[in-house]
Amino acid sequence: MLKPALMAYFAEYADHHRSSMNELTHRIAIPLIVFHTLAMLSWIPLGAPFGFSLSVAHVLWVAATLWYLTLDARLGALMGLLMAICFPVAAVTPKLLVVLLCVFAWLVQLAGHVVWEKRQPAFVQNLLQALIGPLFFVAKGVGLWPARPVTVTSH
Repeated sequence: MLKPALMAYFAEYADHHRSSMNELTHRIAIPLIVFHTLAMLSWIPLGAPFGFSLSVAHVLWVAATLWYLTLDARLGALMGLLMAICFPVAAVTPKLLVVLLCVFAWLVQLAGHVVWEKRQPAFVQNLLQALIGPLFFVAKGVGLWPARPVTVTSH
């Protein structure tokens, strides 16, 4: 069962994503946005402590993963893993392709809201919703959202 705070975040997010076409655009755009964000932030180095090349992307990844873990341990661990996969992929992806993916993903996402949803994105009202979006679609993908009410059966 999901924690009430996470259910509230998901309910707010779902309220801004009622159109099935908008949801489809987000299933395409959100993974690309997560990828390009981490890829672009990896271009900003912070040094090399212990011989490990650290970037702004690593800091964001750790912070987001820790926050996700406070919301739900299973989903947080899965999100942390999915985001971690972005690092080696980003390392071999040409910067021009990353920029093109960025433009494409945001145009797709914008089309979802302008053309089908006809409502602004949830993160316009609550910036945390920008982090909730990826978690929301992972939760849907693994069957944890929409939350199912607990039914009690008598014997």
